Amino acid sequence: MNAAQTPPWEQRSTARVLSPARPRKLAKVPFVELADGRLQGVVSSGSDIERVYVSSLTAKDYSFHCSTNNNRPCGGIRSGGCNHLRALADEAVLQYGIARVARYLRADVADSATTGGEVLSAVNAWHQPSAGAPVFSRFLRHLAYLELPASTEPLAELQWFPAGGAVR
Repeated sequence: MNAAQTPPWEQRSTARVLSPARPRKLAKVPFVELADGRLQGVVSSGSDIERVYVSSLTAKDYSFHCSTNNNRPCGGIRSGGCNHLRALADEAVLQYGIARVARYLRADVADSATTGGEVLSAVNAWHQPSAGAPVFSRFLRHLAYLELPASTEPLAELQWFPAGGAVR
């Protein structure tokens, strides 16, 4: 296949970024993702500007966890979640749309559902402590990319395969 036949997305070193379903404010929930079989992210504390919470909800069994970035458990954990998890779910709906979030979590939501709280209500969430460090580490990695100068050159750390070599 020559360059004229190659699709444009294969000729670039960048990936297409999906725009958010609706604009969201990053102050309360600066990081949200659907990854590793979980809805997970970082939620700012409402009482302490220097504290953030790492919250997650697993799609497979609906276990959730919420703790500070230094692994202290959230004091607001109840049987169905906490306010941080609800804020995370609401922002995920803004970022990805309710259909995608519900499909990813395998939640059976009503057609009229519009919020992350309704997604959480549709699942039988239960608390199980889990490690928040990997999620927080990914958040910090995303922040590091914001500090890089604008460039169209590829980033060395994202080039996983040697140029011109076959993957074996």
